[in-house]
Amino acid sequence: MTEAKAILRFVRVAPRKARMVVDLIRGRQVADAFNILKFTPRSASRVVEKVLKSAVANAENLEIGDPDDLWVTRVCVDGGPVLKRFQARSMGRANPIKKRTSHITVVVAPKVAGAAKRKAAPPKTERPVPAQ
Repeated sequence: MTEAKAILRFVRVAPRKARMVVDLIRGRQVADAFNILKFTPRSASRVVEKVLKSAVANAENLEIGDPDDLWVTRVCVDGGPVLKRFQARSMGRANPIKKRTSHITVVVAPKVAGAAKRKAAPPKTERPVPAQ
């Protein structure tokens, strides 16, 4: 199966905050994902929207399929390097501040009818009870 991928690295958004936005679009159609990101009132939504646009442009360039038929198959946010700063406090003390960064990966692909169905889990077998 062909897929298109876009990666944005070293984004100044905390991974925990970006994951909340990414969870909204995972497994959705690209048009729905853009609509959700447009109306999500979080700063990370603009960044994720840019990465999604880049992934769709990569799909068009690779001639994978029509942008209307693409689905967001995988999206992940990994932690990047942490910028460590200090804030001055009273009596000569200092408090550490961690400015976290993220690596955002978006993968889009056309949805295949057979791949949409998940395999059912095999039935659980009961373990034999030991005789007493």
